[in-house]
Parts: sequence; C-alpha cells; structure tokens
Amino acid sequence: MHVLINTAVAGLTTNFLWFAVVFWVYLETRSILATGVLGGVYMILIAACSMWFGSLVDRMRKHRVMLISAWATLASFILGCAIYFTVPSAVLLRLDRPWFWIFTLIVLAGCVVELLRNLALSTTVTLLVPVERHANANGLVGTVQGLAFIATSVFSGLSIGLLGMGATIVIATVFVAVPLVHLHLLKIPEPVVARDPDRSAVDFRGGMAAMLAVPGLFALVIFSMFNNLSSGAFMALLDPYGLTMFSVEVWGLVFGLASTGFVVGGLLVAKFGLGKNPVRTMLLLVGVLGVLGMVFTIREWPWLFIAGIWLFMVIMPAVEAAEQTVIQRVVPFEKQGRVFGLAMTFEAAAAPITSLLIAPIAEFWIVPYMAGPAGQHDWGWLLGEGESRGIGLIFWWSGVAMVLLAVGASLTRSYRTLSRSYATAQPAGPPAAEPAVPPAESPGA
Repeated sequence: MHVLINTAVAGLTTNFLWFAVVFWVYLETRSILATGVLGGVYMILIAACSMWFGSLVDRMRKHRVMLISAWATLASFILGCAIYFTVPSAVLLRLDRPWFWIFTLIVLAGCVVELLRNLALSTTVTLLVPVERHANANGLVGTVQGLAFIATSVFSGLSIGLLGMGATIVIATVFVAVPLVHLHLLKIPEPVVARDPDRSAVDFRGGMAAMLAVPGLFALVIFSMFNNLSSGAFMALLDPYGLTMFSVEVWGLVFGLASTGFVVGGLLVAKFGLGKNPVRTMLLLVGVLGVLGMVFTIREWPWLFIAGIWLFMVIMPAVEAAEQTVIQRVVPFEKQGRVFGLAMTFEAAAAPITSLLIAPIAEFWIVPYMAGPAGQHDWGWLLGEGESRGIGLIFWWSGVAMVLLAVGASLTRSYRTLSRSYATAQPAGPPAAEPAVPPAESPGA
C-alpha cells in the first residue's frame, strides 16, 4: 500500500503538469495539430524507452528503480521551470521556433520517466501479493491511479484557468519532491534480486524470447497494439473536443467527474477479479468500449459526452488489469520487467501513429468538411449539428474499428491458445531468499 500510494501521488504530480501543458498549448494556439503532435511524441517516447525501462526493472531492486525515476522527474521539472521563466512567452509559444519543442520535450521526459515506476509497480505486485490475488491487486492499482487521474484533470484545468502556466509548473516542481522524500524512507522487502544470466542492458531479445515461450502471449500484445491504433484517435482529439464544448476550468471539472468511473472500475476489479479467463474478459470489454466510442459523441450533448467518458473509464481498469494479470501468471518473475517493457513498446508505438496522422487530417480536412454543407448533407443524419462534428465523425469510425478488432480476435486460434496457456500455467513468483548457512559444529559437539 505504501508503494502503491507513493506511485499514485507521483503520477498525480507528473500528469498534473502534462495535462496543464496540453491545455495551455491548445488554449494559446488553438491548434489541434500541436496537441496531436504532443500526444504522439509522448507515446513515441514511451515506446522508445519501455524496453530499456523493463530491462532496468529486471536488473535492479525495485526500490532503487523507483528512486532513479523520482530523481529524474524532479531534475526535468526544475529545468523546465528555468526555461519557462527565462524565455519570453511570445517566443516560447512559437511552434516554428525551437524553444517550444525544447520546453515541452523536457517536461515530457520528466513525465515519461514516471513509467519506470509503473513498470516496477507491476512486478512489485508479483513480489508482494499472493498469486490468487493478483487480479484484485491490479484492480486496486487502477483505483488508486484513477483517484490521481481525477485530481489531475480537475487541478490542471483550474490551475491553468485561474493561475496560469507559470504558477502551475512551480506547483508541480515543488510537489514532485513530496513522494521522493517518502520513497527514501520506505523499505521494500526483496530478499534477492532475480538473476537471469542471459539478460543485457536493453534486452529486447530476452524479452521477446520470454514472451514467445508462452503460446498466444505475443498475439495478446499485438491485439493491444492494434487496439491502441484506434484509441490514439481519442488521445489526440478528446481535449480539443472537450475544450470546444467547455471552458478550461469547467472541462477540468467535467473530466474529473467523468474520471470517477476509473475508480469505480478499479474497485469492481479489486472486489470481483476478472473471472476464470481474463483474456476473454478483455476482448468482451474492448468490444463494449468500441460501442461507447461510436455513440458518446454522436450528438453535441454535454450529458452524453460526460456519461460516455465515465463508462469508458469504468471499463478501462479491467482491460489494463487483464493483460497485467496474464503476464504476472505466465511469465517467470525474473523476466517480467522485460516482458512488461516489451509489451509497452509495441502498444505505445501504435497510438502515436494514429495520433500524428489524425491530428492534421482532422484539422485540415475532416473538421472543415463537416463544417460545410457537404459534410452536413452526408453525415448530419447520424451526427447532428455542432462545432465539433468533425471530431465526432472520427470518434464514430474509431469505435467501429475497436468492435471489429475485438470480434475478429475472439475468433482466432491465438485467443484459444492463450486461454489454455493461462489456465494451465504454474503461477510465477519471486525467488526465495537464499537459506542461511548453518554454523559448523565445534569438535566434540
């Protein structure tokens, strides 16, 4: 619980600043392209770093990994503060000038390195929690992270709207040090560091070998990767859609209200688990997510939008916990960091493809098309009228893609194979401490 809450507080602080930067950039530039590029770069960095992060988790004690992550985040935020207060705003917000990209990339790096702690947290579940409670523990992780997510969205919107970017980055820099102090006082029982003689500094080959050793597991990762191709559209366009409908302060509150669904979903998983076959549960819920994606922006109605996001958030913890639970059961503990990192590499690499493609397509083609008479004539019967009907059209087709993906995956041999692998696997667990050598008996004893 100490590790979980510490990681959640750190995640709240880093996401608070990243949400604020995205809000600030969109409000100052009104550019869907800029927010789409930022979201895409965020996922590219995650994809580029995940395998290295996973290898670090397998090589080092989990507590030390978390300390490295915390100090790197603090250093990045301090440097971001220095740039913000020394470069004039008129220069900093020029997308064609280097200072904008230097500033956002430094802040982004501080947020991305937080992923190292999340990977360590996933293996810490295996380290500290009995195997039969892994799904419940993963649900609890989703609950606590959901609480941080709610606070992040609310505080980011209010901070940018009422205090501005300067005060926001100072607040984030100060508060990122709080969990760092607690982390230095915390002890994580890890009797020995799991040793794998074949691993290397960035062990892509070892992670892939461990993944392929479990029949069907690689197919699960590929499914998640393609699912992220669809969800990348939501990542790129959700904030522009919300900020079109609401002021930044209200959007932060609305997103915070909708994000209570993340807590509800995590609590449901923590209470009831994921059933006997988490893979089947995951595919079913992805199909439901697709249906929600099709309908929650079908009209420019605030209540429909909020309800759709809330239900989306209820389902997401179970989808994420399902994959984690499968990996924690079927992959040996000493290889889990690399497998989690490799899975994150594949899955994170997909979202920026969609995000970087959909942002310019939305800004220069679909949004103008839907704002004109041709778009209204072709799609008005389905999407109604309003300022954001172009984004609504993209969300509708993204939802269709998710439904087709879930149905198609459920009919494959890989789905049946992985289900059998999970059912028959011997649960993975941490290595036992080496037994103490008894003292030699004295002569004549």
